[in-house]
Amino acid sequence: MPNRDERPTWLRRAPGAQPRISFGADYNPDQWPREVWDEDVALMREANVDVVSVAIFSWARIQPARDRWDLDWLDEVMDLMAANGIGVDLATATASPPPWLTAAHPEVLPVTRDGSVLSQGGRQHWRPTSPVFRRFALELVEVLAERYRSHPALVAWHVSNELGCHNILDFSDDAAAAFRTWLEQRYGTIEQLNEAWGTSFWSQRYGAFAEILPPRLAASFPNPTQQLDFARFSSNALKDHLIAEREILTRITPDVPVTTNFMIMGEMKGMNYADWADAVDFVSNDHYVQPGSGARDELAFSASLTSGVAGHRPWFLMEHSTSAVNWQPINVAKRPGEMARDALAHVARGADAVCYFQWRQSRAGAEKYHSGMVPHAGADSRLFRDVVDLGRMLRQLDEVAGSEPTAAPVGIVFDWESWWASELDSHPTDRLRYRREALEWWRALLDLGIRAEVVPFGGDLSRHRVIVAPILHLVSDRGAARLEDYVREGGHLVLTYFSGIVDERDQIRLGGYPGAFRELLGVRVEEFEPLLDGERLLLDGGLAGDTWSEQVSLTAEDVEVLLSYREAGRNSGPAVTRRAVGAGSASYVSTRLGEEGLRGLLPVLLDAAGLASELPEALRGRVEHAQRADADTVWEFFVNRTDQPVALEGLAGIPILSSGSDDPDVLAARGVAVRRRPRDRAAELDAAD
Repeated sequence: MPNRDERPTWLRRAPGAQPRISFGADYNPDQWPREVWDEDVALMREANVDVVSVAIFSWARIQPARDRWDLDWLDEVMDLMAANGIGVDLATATASPPPWLTAAHPEVLPVTRDGSVLSQGGRQHWRPTSPVFRRFALELVEVLAERYRSHPALVAWHVSNELGCHNILDFSDDAAAAFRTWLEQRYGTIEQLNEAWGTSFWSQRYGAFAEILPPRLAASFPNPTQQLDFARFSSNALKDHLIAEREILTRITPDVPVTTNFMIMGEMKGMNYADWADAVDFVSNDHYVQPGSGARDELAFSASLTSGVAGHRPWFLMEHSTSAVNWQPINVAKRPGEMARDALAHVARGADAVCYFQWRQSRAGAEKYHSGMVPHAGADSRLFRDVVDLGRMLRQLDEVAGSEPTAAPVGIVFDWESWWASELDSHPTDRLRYRREALEWWRALLDLGIRAEVVPFGGDLSRHRVIVAPILHLVSDRGAARLEDYVREGGHLVLTYFSGIVDERDQIRLGGYPGAFRELLGVRVEEFEPLLDGERLLLDGGLAGDTWSEQVSLTAEDVEVLLSYREAGRNSGPAVTRRAVGAGSASYVSTRLGEEGLRGLLPVLLDAAGLASELPEALRGRVEHAQRADADTVWEFFVNRTDQPVALEGLAGIPILSSGSDDPDVLAARGVAVRRRPRDRAAELDAAD
């Protein structure tokens, strides 16, 4: 089998092909009569589409019965794409097992926490740990890989689809057996597991691994470390399935890259994508705009995190929507300019492919009201004309392909295990939301015009002059040491409330909070003081905290108090502190300030690092700023966060794109502008110092 380091890391291209920002969609020709396919291809060429994902939900069509295969239609689709210069990201089709399989083998169906068996009739109705499902799925993968191994249209393999979207947590007997095996590999002995889980509490002590079950519905709160380990196991079980499919594809087609679509968006917390990244040749992501204020800032946050998970290498935006989706309570169509803005905002954060679900809007099924590149109205529609315009814009950005996001001054640490652990039950409050806190820091930085990135905790922290680690609740000794080294070597660290509290076993670090970071910060807290709904505590400067507070004591003489609580008789001590350590500093924020409060605090925190916005003052808060670069060139992206035109004054570089505007010096409402300038390595080194 080829070494993973020798595998292709992007779409397979024809020899000598020029790099480009790819453009396309999920394509489901099996939903349509054959005569529609020729029209599809003509419209794809008009729109500059160069890649489509095919056969994602086609298992029942490909294998209509246990011993019957139907691939002639797929042969024709592959040939049609090749003849028209359109690459195929070919799915393994394992996302949704056909009715004949679940009828013959109901033991592959998932089981819920309360013991209910889920039925077929939707999608992802399979257990990640089912040996029966695995056998049938891998047989299908092998058939497809052997048949299309040399097909000229094949540019990548697409394993399953949105792994874990609907079946991340399975509590079946298959899962129980696999969980026990995973635990035995993790802990070695039952004594080590009992110690890690603290099973002396509530008489939970186990005598053998065979006694252990998943955290099914119980009479009271399940063991918290059992819950945490089950979250780890469940993410790992799906990754294991991904690897099983990948290994077949890699063996048969070593020159074709393998990917699967992650879902780094919203509250999709079950899959530890930072841990999954090495299992694919390039990272792909699905993102759908969430309703509510700040929706586009969340898009930028998720795109930046996707880039961090990808190691800042180019990644594939596998799915987003041209307009309305179908699964939100109220599904609002995108306004003029929003489709292009959303796509280009992903490109700004490192996407080298922009694709949609789906090419042609379905006329039947659960997603028939989900928008497509070709809507129900057909090609004679504003939406399709906007699709064609976006295809032209992406051609203008082909020179950006292959470049990577530059290191931003501020990095926001994102850690899936802290997300899981911090939101378990039986905690001081159930109002704490890990991702919300991280997103509020992100939005406050955008409001101030400060360029930032979202980075997995295991990534390279030295890229950033300031690291913000919101609610880093769970941290190992090694992880805590990494942050201390970062500070001593000149980095400026900001930690928030409920950080450093437990180790990787979800066991409290004794001696006072914030546990792992007490000595680094020079502070100590004896007791948490979560706040009731609607309760707020006043701080200096008119700021206010909610959700959480603490009585902070200083344990080192060199700790500087930046803000104090001002509530007489309740909490009047330090609220925000900073301590110089080595060549850097470590700050602590003991309450939730929200976006508005963080806007007031951040200038003080950033002052220690000498950071200020790179944008002219008139653009700060109104424009999101991102950069991509190669060895010689920097491309500056400016994304309008408002519904009003913005004059682009005081900016260097040659304009190469301005969506929605004929004037390169005016950023249209909901528009994106891109400028090119030579890269100045010396200036970057000076800024880093």
